[in-house]
Amino acid sequence: MTTFDEDLEDAAAGSSVPGVHPGLRRARAWLTRAVEPGTVDFWRYVDDVGPLGAVREIRSGAAPDRIRALVGARAEEDASLTDLRRAERCDARLVVPEDDEWPAYRLHALAVATADEPLDREHQTDRTRALVPPLALWVRGAARLDEVTDRSVGVVGARAATAYGEHVAGEFGHQLGERGWTVVSGGAFGIDGAAHRGALAAGAPTVAVLSCGVDRPYPAGNGALFHRIVDDGLLVSEWPPGCAPLRHRFLVRNRLIAALTRGTVVVEAAARSGAQATALRARKLGRPVLVVPGPVTSALSVGCHELLRQEESGARLVTSAAQVIEAVGSLGSDLAAPVDRPASPRDGLSDLASRVLDACPVRVGVSPERLAVLAGCEVLEVLRVLPALELAELVQWTGTGWRVSPPPKPTGAAP
Repeated sequence: MTTFDEDLEDAAAGSSVPGVHPGLRRARAWLTRAVEPGTVDFWRYVDDVGPLGAVREIRSGAAPDRIRALVGARAEEDASLTDLRRAERCDARLVVPEDDEWPAYRLHALAVATADEPLDREHQTDRTRALVPPLALWVRGAARLDEVTDRSVGVVGARAATAYGEHVAGEFGHQLGERGWTVVSGGAFGIDGAAHRGALAAGAPTVAVLSCGVDRPYPAGNGALFHRIVDDGLLVSEWPPGCAPLRHRFLVRNRLIAALTRGTVVVEAAARSGAQATALRARKLGRPVLVVPGPVTSALSVGCHELLRQEESGARLVTSAAQVIEAVGSLGSDLAAPVDRPASPRDGLSDLASRVLDACPVRVGVSPERLAVLAGCEVLEVLRVLPALELAELVQWTGTGWRVSPPPKPTGAAP
């Protein structure tokens, strides 16, 4: 068995092996434990010297002081081979930027956002809010990460969701899945779980982005759901197998939901919520922010309504999956059908015909002369439109005058 340093040297020497060199993959695995994701300086450092160079410099103590300070005591540890084997035991894998299935196009917006961060660490965005690309992704499931996220939508919302919110999320997930779109969410209780289940009910893949290792999904109460997701979709995490779902990691993973998708739908969100944070990250990445309105009396829709009120959020109101697809899909080809409106016999009536109809009484019939006075027109004009109104069963002749036709009797009513 080769040592870690030997694997690094072999990869650096450019040994000819098919695909990604095991030493390079092991280096990326080591980096996923070295520093918490979302750190601007660390990502820039790895991008500058490469994963192999970064690991060798950190382990030898040659890395810059600011990088060694970020890594701290973890520089002396090496669980990379253990992590890779643990992932293999649960049918997971480490997907790295050098792999063909790396979703480079989707994640490019994060690299652009990181380029705008200042060099001075004190003025950089806080790690829990920074839009920094991942160094690698631990993935569990047979589907290809790039393919399953190509046509995808983030659906997020409150954990303590209402029945209304879970119903909407489930319907959206199902309808998006039926139309060939992947639902990406966080695997939590409430809106996340309902959206995942809706997609699975449609026989479509769904992706859960976790804040812990892919071998220990959280919350445990969604264990059965995660097993179903793995069958057709993916569990994705920046943290190696075995890592716990610490509070700060939920905030960090939100940027991945926003980045991996074409747009984010917020179904329910309180005044301060992770769903709101995900929507704001999507906006900063240039992705559509779509919001489902709720009752104005519901505390779990306050965040949704605030997003709609804030012009800078660019949020767009949606009430159906078709409207979501119209916002995130291809221009001109993913259009939502017009809203169905109930047809009325009055549709298409001219202004004159509408005025004559409005002039007709409900109970007793009146003469055309009287209708002309009430409608503000000539008697001949009244006589011209009455036959058409009668054919449309809008008016009837009573024997003494014209009146509005009574509504049809319900089926089975007594004569």
